[in-house]
Amino acid sequence: MSVDPSNFTASEVDTIVGERIRRRRILAGLTQDQLGEALGVSYQQIQKYETGANRVSAGRLYLLAERLDVSPGWFFEGLNDLDGDDGDEELQSSSRFTIECVRSLTRISDERVRTSVLNMIRALADADQGGEAPKRAVSNGHQPRAD
Repeated sequence: MSVDPSNFTASEVDTIVGERIRRRRILAGLTQDQLGEALGVSYQQIQKYETGANRVSAGRLYLLAERLDVSPGWFFEGLNDLDGDDGDEELQSSSRFTIECVRSLTRISDERVRTSVLNMIRALADADQGGEAPKRAVSNGHQPRAD
């Protein structure tokens, strides 16, 4: 994947990569302190990476990717599809909401409850789109109920 230098400044790429580090850290359920400890840096350094104030070296990005269970290239995927404006308030608000939902959902230890919540969300989303919710369940070994 190549980034067209005319689309972004290095500083803008640093900000985008930092935001992706933050999102992935939150999805992993880690605090800045925990991630910093795993990498041998302070939580303040993680903050600076996440805001784009400090540039992440290639070696540190590799370690971050390993700790966050993604490939190093994941932090750059889709950059060519962005217009360089990651500051859309609605998108950021939606992303925060999505991250919080996923994080909360992963904290539910009972697989059946998680599956039920997911099926409910799918049904609500399908209904919101004007379609009837399909009678299906995610792969948890349970068959959908015939109401």
